[in-house]
Amino acid sequence: MTKEMEVKYSDLCGRLKGAGSLAVAFSAGVDSTLLLRAAADALGSGNVLAVTALSNSFPVRENREAERFCRELGVRRITAEVDQLSIPGFRENPPDRCYICKKVLFTKMIEAARESGFEKLAEGSNMDDLSDYRPGLRAIAELGVMSPLREAGLTKAQIREISQGLGLPTWNKPSFACLATRFVYGEMVSDEKLRRVENAEELLRELGFKQYRVRIHGNDGLLARIEVMPSEFTRLMENRAQITGKFREYGFDYISMDLEGYRTGSMNETL
Repeated sequence: MTKEMEVKYSDLCGRLKGAGSLAVAFSAGVDSTLLLRAAADALGSGNVLAVTALSNSFPVRENREAERFCRELGVRRITAEVDQLSIPGFRENPPDRCYICKKVLFTKMIEAARESGFEKLAEGSNMDDLSDYRPGLRAIAELGVMSPLREAGLTKAQIREISQGLGLPTWNKPSFACLATRFVYGEMVSDEKLRRVENAEELLRELGFKQYRVRIHGNDGLLARIEVMPSEFTRLMENRAQITGKFREYGFDYISMDLEGYRTGSMNETL
């Protein structure tokens, strides 16, 4: 870790010390993993609680990784179960779906944390999140949830660099977002289609792709649009037969490759 990143990490830990005790919304992603580690370093693992929201759009694999990391770090973890499909407005997938969902998810996590004796909840958004359409940040602000990584001015690249210096397993983990972000706004979200996307992305992970998304199109969810990094286009073509065969097993009739490649928030481009 460079001296600059050491200073930034020290600043982050310093900001957390004033909390006394802290619950962290923990998804096992790059950002929340660093935040949880920093909270444990600043406050001691006994004064930190990890809260994982188990929802329809949260893959089983991510939950297993969250459980393993907390066990290794020595931090207690609890879960808050949320049926996103029962949240009014979620299935219809309007442009402010993330706000609608985050308001319920974080309310549930706050309640779960308070039942365990933790009054303050922090989440892992970073400075890069301010450059895209992120209606969920409004819900976080309304609920008074802390955002220490943003308050410390950390970008995703800096979070990865610090994570690598600390030896965190997530330092080079692909960026991940709620599976509902794979849907076109206005097209219905269903559990069946969420599982279709989860299976498709898990296949790409098993095939060794580093950063990817499987976007789902049509109310029947029959079209898959695959986004991978341009440097991995050749790999996609080399595995074309296996990918198309398995995607059809998952329920897709049409499988396409996005020639622009992977990019965050591609579903926001039409807004």
